[in-house]
Amino acid sequence: MWEAIEHRREDGERVGWLRPEGEGFVPIDLLGRELAGPVDWLTGEELLEATGIGYLADPYELRLDDGRWLRVRLTEVSTERIVVKKDDYGAIDAPQRIYTLAFPIPESLRPL
Repeated sequence: MWEAIEHRREDGERVGWLRPEGEGFVPIDLLGRELAGPVDWLTGEELLEATGIGYLADPYELRLDDGRWLRVRLTEVSTERIVVKKDDYGAIDAPQRIYTLAFPIPESLRPL
């Protein structure tokens, strides 16, 4: 992973990182997306906290090898990998289809 400084909310929850760049810092969310170009430290912290972590519960789409898009949910996010599963709409008896992706978020995964 890049050289970055972890940022946590007041409650201790990690919301992303600030990566030094030039005279500023680039705020990066938990999926590895840059939220802005280099900004000052305080602005970077504010962007991370305003973004929060709610987007992790949102539905996403995964482009499959055949080009089709599949509705998925994030199940694990780390700097090692992103794991998604086919959205089963909460059905406990639905077969699980799990996909492990590289970090940061690849182009094949996008918000729905």
